[in-house]
Amino acid sequence: MSSENTGLRRVILAAKYSWQGLTTCYRKEAAFRQEMWLSLILAPVAIWQGDNNFERALLLGSLFMILIVELLNTGIENTVDRFGGEQHKLSGRAKDMGSAAVMLTILMATIFWLLLLLD
Repeated sequence: MSSENTGLRRVILAAKYSWQGLTTCYRKEAAFRQEMWLSLILAPVAIWQGDNNFERALLLGSLFMILIVELLNTGIENTVDRFGGEQHKLSGRAKDMGSAAVMLTILMATIFWLLLLLD
């Protein structure tokens, strides 16, 4: 490990790479853009409609979770595409499972929102 990439420099570089990941995903992935805009629209609603900080945290956290899982799914898809250009059932499974994770996260968020807002 290089001594020049420790401490504050390491934190700054990590933040830089994280920002690159977010902006690249936003530019390249339509689903992430849609989920990002939906989250930006719903975040103020979550703050306004949540009766207490716990409810606000659940509503906002569910939006963040969708974005996080979409980022991970995109990482899986890019890795599979990078290392396996040919059709392979394991590649298809990996992509399908990543997509399923996104779907379940959206379902979870929807349930949270419905339960809390219809209470």
